[in-house]
Amino acid sequence: MENSTLFLTYLGILLTLLGLSAFFIIRQVFKTRRIENTLGRLQKKLTKEKGTAQEYYELGSLLLDKKLFSQSALYLQQALKALTEEEKEAEENAPLIYNALGYAYFAQGQYDLAIRQYKSALKIAPGYVTALNNLGHSYEKKQLTVQALETYDQALKIEPDNATAKRRAQSLRKRVAIPMKQ
Repeated sequence: MENSTLFLTYLGILLTLLGLSAFFIIRQVFKTRRIENTLGRLQKKLTKEKGTAQEYYELGSLLLDKKLFSQSALYLQQALKALTEEEKEAEENAPLIYNALGYAYFAQGQYDLAIRQYKSALKIAPGYVTALNNLGHSYEKKQLTVQALETYDQALKIEPDNATAKRRAQSLRKRVAIPMKQ
């Protein structure tokens, strides 16, 4: 009697774990299929006809997620070309595209091009903390420690609780022994 209760308990736990595992696997499969369908649809559409800036950006972002950086950069450049003048000056889409393009260049080790893109994003949206963090990281990769630290400090002025900027600035200060600006 006691063994059968213990057996049923273990069986119940095992079935629950298997059910949860199956749920998460199936969910991931559907998510991956949706992404792949979107990727295929956009690639097919944009090779046949001209698309919108949003479509080029979406395709470029999906390719970034798949770590296809050079292909992503091409589509993100197309997104910038497709932006209207009003959109380029607006603080909504253009900074996101410049930042994503900067990331694509950064991932390929093209730090000067990445820096240029991050600065373009910041020219439109000076308070864009993600672009500031990315710019600081690019400066670090180029061994421009002072500029990196200044960039992280600028990000912390805008967003004092930014974990990335705090961590990177502290790390740089330890290496360089530059006092924190108040």
